[in-house]
Amino acid sequence: MEDTRVPEAAAPPVHPSVSSSPARRRLIASSLATSMGDGMYVPLTMLFIHGLTGLSLTSIGTGLTIAGLSALAFMPAAGILIDRFGGRRVLIAVLALRAIGFAAYPFADSYPAFLTIALVVAVGMWASSPSQQSLIGDLAQGAERDRLLAWDRSLRNAGMGCGSLAAAGMLAWNGTTGFIVAAEVLAAVFAVAAVLVARIPQVRGTTKHREERGGYRQVLADRPYLLLTTANFLIAFGYTTQAMALPVFLTRDVAMPDAMAGAVFAVNTVLVAALGVPAARLTSRGRRTRTAALGAVTFALSFAAFAALPGLVHGADALIAVLAVAALYTAGELIHSAPAQSLSVQAAPDHLRGRYLSVHQLSWSVCRTVAPMLLGFLLDTGPWHLWTVLALLVLTGAAILLCAERSLPAHTNITGARTSPI
Repeated sequence: MEDTRVPEAAAPPVHPSVSSSPARRRLIASSLATSMGDGMYVPLTMLFIHGLTGLSLTSIGTGLTIAGLSALAFMPAAGILIDRFGGRRVLIAVLALRAIGFAAYPFADSYPAFLTIALVVAVGMWASSPSQQSLIGDLAQGAERDRLLAWDRSLRNAGMGCGSLAAAGMLAWNGTTGFIVAAEVLAAVFAVAAVLVARIPQVRGTTKHREERGGYRQVLADRPYLLLTTANFLIAFGYTTQAMALPVFLTRDVAMPDAMAGAVFAVNTVLVAALGVPAARLTSRGRRTRTAALGAVTFALSFAAFAALPGLVHGADALIAVLAVAALYTAGELIHSAPAQSLSVQAAPDHLRGRYLSVHQLSWSVCRTVAPMLLGFLLDTGPWHLWTVLALLVLTGAAILLCAERSLPAHTNITGARTSPI
């Protein structure tokens, strides 16, 4: 049968060593180090900052919200910088920024100092994803790019788990010593990540892209890409549920022990880390939009199952049922994540990839910003309201993905056949 797929044209020439295994391994090692840092910091953010600064939890929560919202305003600038200097250079800069921020946390002796450092860390965190994905877009094309993205996702989950364990060990020390050590270890981890990225050869072709015209006006006029971004914003609420709403639901409505929420998180982390690459390989056989939509539908099925748990299972049976539904939820993540991320990178023109990915990153950032308020309101309203609204959100996202399919170029939506080892 004749292959009717449109090849990915106009790919920028790259340095011969960029496509080699050592360059990619440095990128993966940097990603692993970064995710370990996130694993140490994200789950214990409030406790970490409280131990270092002595500020009240209310002040810290307010400051982190202000810093997170303010950091969103820097995303357009991050996209411009990525297109101007390349994802590699911007990624080095934001990793260094995060290292400086964590190294400075022990010296935050006033509220303005805390806000400044929190803003620096938040800007580095939000800008890391588009710059990292842009660098992956420079290093590989087509199916190779999909595979590199899959390795990045899988090892990030493993790194998050390892980082959480490391944080628990450091915080076991008495007094503020553990927090100070954690801050300096975080600074060292992100500094090492920056050095690893700096050892990746510069991609050629970046200079040519600087001269090409286009800007955010072109991004905002790209209706198919905006549809992908909108769909991702809606489906992203499915991802935030596990950390923000599920622990409360399991302990309050299913009457599970507090440790059960941690077990569900552990099951998800292990499965995603172990099955991320094989799942990406399997999902690459179809159209990315349809596969991502299938993942969103699987999310909705798991939400329906969670809603049914309080009335159907009790006691020991509840443990087995919760783990089974958690596995279904994880299947939705595995099915959706690879094609959805690939769509965001593949659909972005090379010379404006930074701007495109920065806009797409806003779908994640805005979701994570508003999710605590929305999910908290739904939890207070009742479990049926929570799971019904979440199911409607992800199903709407799936429908938007299918609508976007009609206007996406073939090379954006159909995975290439070639792969090579990392």
